Amino acid sequence: QVQLGNSGGGLVQAGGSLRLSCAASGRTFSGYALGWFRQAPGREREFVAGISWSGVTTSYADSVKGRFTISRDNAKNTGYLQMNSLKPEDTAIYYCATRTSPVPRFGDSAYAYWGQGTQVTVSS
Repeated sequence: QVQLGNSGGGLVQAGGSLRLSCAASGRTFSGYALGWFRQAPGREREFVAGISWSGVTTSYADSVKGRFTISRDNAKNTGYLQMNSLKPEDTAIYYCATRTSPVPRFGDSAYAYWGQGTQVTVSS
């Protein structure tokens, strides 16, 4: 069983940056892909970014490509989402998740373990 803890959210002005963290406890990330998702009020949860166990393969939603960077430090059992050039439409609760496979997927049903979420609010 993997427990994930999200942190790093907050309030930022448009154009600003935030770095989200996802720390694993219990079982490690070993062999597991990591994903970040978000859910805005009144909208379905959507894929933001994913990274393979090795860190070699990454994928991004078109809406964040070029602005967000996903990374991981397996030695620290921690994943990160660096968010730059934030826009008001990025406002949402952000969740990290991990799946029992080394390769990320876009669908949230592919992920077994979830963090509690962290609020990101971008003001205009």
